[in-house]
Amino acid sequence: MRAAHVVVNFWRLRSPLANNKLHCQVGQGRLITNCAKCYCSQKFMRREDVKGQNEGRLKRLLGRVQGGDRGSLAEAITLVETTHAGKKLMAKEMLEAILIENSKKGETKSLRIGLSGPPGAGKSTFIEIFGKSLTKMGKKVAVLAVDPSSATTGGSLLGDKTRMPELTRDMNAYIRPSPARGHLGGVTRSTNEVILVCEYAGYDVIIVETVGVGQSEYAVSNMVDIFVVLIPPGGGDELQGVKRGIVERADILLVTKCDGDLKNAAHRTQYEYQSSLKFMRPSNPNWKTKVLGVSAKTSEGFDEFWQEILNYQKATEETFASKRAHQRVIWTWTHVQDGLQQFIMEDLDLKSKTDQLIHQVEGGLVNPGTAADKIISFFTSHLVNNSNSNSDKIN
Repeated sequence: MRAAHVVVNFWRLRSPLANNKLHCQVGQGRLITNCAKCYCSQKFMRREDVKGQNEGRLKRLLGRVQGGDRGSLAEAITLVETTHAGKKLMAKEMLEAILIENSKKGETKSLRIGLSGPPGAGKSTFIEIFGKSLTKMGKKVAVLAVDPSSATTGGSLLGDKTRMPELTRDMNAYIRPSPARGHLGGVTRSTNEVILVCEYAGYDVIIVETVGVGQSEYAVSNMVDIFVVLIPPGGGDELQGVKRGIVERADILLVTKCDGDLKNAAHRTQYEYQSSLKFMRPSNPNWKTKVLGVSAKTSEGFDEFWQEILNYQKATEETFASKRAHQRVIWTWTHVQDGLQQFIMEDLDLKSKTDQLIHQVEGGLVNPGTAADKIISFFTSHLVNNSNSNSDKIN
């Protein structure tokens, strides 16, 4: 039996199935021929059989997700966020199945809320209190909280659940912390798809929290129905630098910490933003941006905030479907850009030429605009050469 173990251990090392845990254990009376049969049956399995297995697995997974199983929801979201090539294909099939079912039901009536703000604005505290108030109304709330990742290691704190202990224990709430992985503001290309999965699971309100830096406000506003910015009490030059960008994208501005010693400062900040709105163009022609004050300690302003959300829904009801349609187009082109960049970085010939060009950009020998034009030229030439090569093979 010792010789059989040696042979099988060698087969395990050479087998492409070793990493997939599909190899057979030999011992306790099992024959090596059974191991070979198992390998051959998996090795030469028809593509149709594999596809059938995937369809069956996805059907069962989606059934559990729709049935409210939180573990299955986490599994589905992980599948959407994966970078593994094989699992990405499964994720596409799953999303297509969700879209087909949604098309039969019509446009979902869920509410997508984007939430942003600088560090220290009290986003996590606000989400917990606001989320609890929604679950008390009988609504199911999903929070997609993005943690800032390390740009060096890719690591993430993933501490949002510890900052929302009450909401974490609420069975009508689901908190999904996701690493930003270097994406500006933490809005990744999969965030929009995760929203679809949460809506399929029956969640009425989807809250997307961003890190709140740079263009993250623009990115998240293109995937939600209403965009809210939290602002801590303050004033002076520090706020002047971010005022215009925030106000232009926001539907509602919330000044936090309107209590205690900060109450007067909060009221001053609220007044400053209300005054600045007179010189800004609103993000929606049917809605005038509101500036409200809230307090997590006293719960002041939360009822008024929810009422303004309802008012916003009513005011923008006619443009609801067209806005979501426009957002889908925007994210389509975002995927195209990401896909083309990934293709260029993975193709050995293109990557070699691109790396040389980037090195020249780093050395100040070529400006970025010229480099971008050359990379596009490399890409189009690569497509033409491949097309001609394939034509020669056919002839």
